[in-house]
Amino acid sequence: MVETKKIWWMIKKDLLVLWRHKPRLISIFLFPIIMITLFGYGMGGELTNIPIVVVSQSDGQVTDATLNAIKGMSLYDVKDIITDPDKAKQMVESGEVRAAIILPTNYDNMTDNQPKSVLFEVDSSDQMATTAVLPATQALFSQISNELGMQKLEAMNLTPSASSSSIQVQQSSVQAQQQSLDIKGIMSSINFQINRLYGDIAYIDFLVPAVLAMTVMMGAMMSMGESLAGERERGELARLFMTPTSISTVVGGKIISRLVIQTATALVLIGAAIVLFNITISGSMLLTILLLVLTALCFVGFGIMVSARVSTQEDYVQMVMPFSMPMMFVSGVFYPIETMPWIFQKIAYIAPLTYANNALRGVMLKGAGIGDIWIEIAVLLGFTALFFIMGVTRFNRDI
Repeated sequence: MVETKKIWWMIKKDLLVLWRHKPRLISIFLFPIIMITLFGYGMGGELTNIPIVVVSQSDGQVTDATLNAIKGMSLYDVKDIITDPDKAKQMVESGEVRAAIILPTNYDNMTDNQPKSVLFEVDSSDQMATTAVLPATQALFSQISNELGMQKLEAMNLTPSASSSSIQVQQSSVQAQQQSLDIKGIMSSINFQINRLYGDIAYIDFLVPAVLAMTVMMGAMMSMGESLAGERERGELARLFMTPTSISTVVGGKIISRLVIQTATALVLIGAAIVLFNITISGSMLLTILLLVLTALCFVGFGIMVSARVSTQEDYVQMVMPFSMPMMFVSGVFYPIETMPWIFQKIAYIAPLTYANNALRGVMLKGAGIGDIWIEIAVLLGFTALFFIMGVTRFNRDI
């Protein structure tokens, strides 16, 4: 027989417990709002404002019209218009921009019937951005090429026939030109060339480095909940502190044990990615492993910071989830950061996972060395130091 009063008492008891644990209560209501916002505005958005640079090596109406067309596309965020092709390539290689559109020196020469070579340098390591920007840029210059071809035909007082590729003579004065002109050649005014700086990179190649970082992050953070908050809840920490053991010894032991486990996990992940998906690491394998170790250390520190003040494992999980899950989406794990509204793009750069993703992709996809990713390494070290300082100084052994 169901005892209604006791059921009501149990409901009331659970609600009172939730009310007394304010972090858990706030998280329960805040977490769904954060997630639906990220999915609605981030994952459901279009890829826009991809940073590019344009190299303009000539002046004239054609160049001006092309620059205006490029600036008018929401897909592009034109960071600069320069005249040095080498500098443009360096900007792409450094990650300052995703692509460079290089217009040739003869771009405005309408008397030259030879196609003008437009070079498109693209950072192919960002596979999602490349997939979006490449066909759009090809379509843009195909349209420009056709318009230039029509202008040439009009200037020559010629029109293409719909049923034949030959040239119909409109005036007797152009009969001598008929045999030497090729309408297809005139219409193909632009030769669009593509240079993928890091080769053809599949989506799985783009995804794996960030998934490695994300997996290490989740493993480190979740394991710290069981290691500290869980042991505190079960009374194991209290019994440990009854012995002459310092906080630094306990925290240090937890750090080393979690680091060993997460490093082993990272090695298994790398091995599985190589065997199952034929992933090739362009850079140093040792540097890749060290980056994963640093990522694990950073998020172990985050776990210590959170678990330093909570009394139960459930409280720990509820406090960590509003940070860990949104971080997966704003840090560019599955989609480029450019898909996000500008406010999420700003938030991305205060998330440690963003720097771990960028560093790992730099090494694994681009073959980057320490000198190329020193900023990401410095930021991760800074976050690590901050988390450990806050965790150790706020650690409460009496909870």
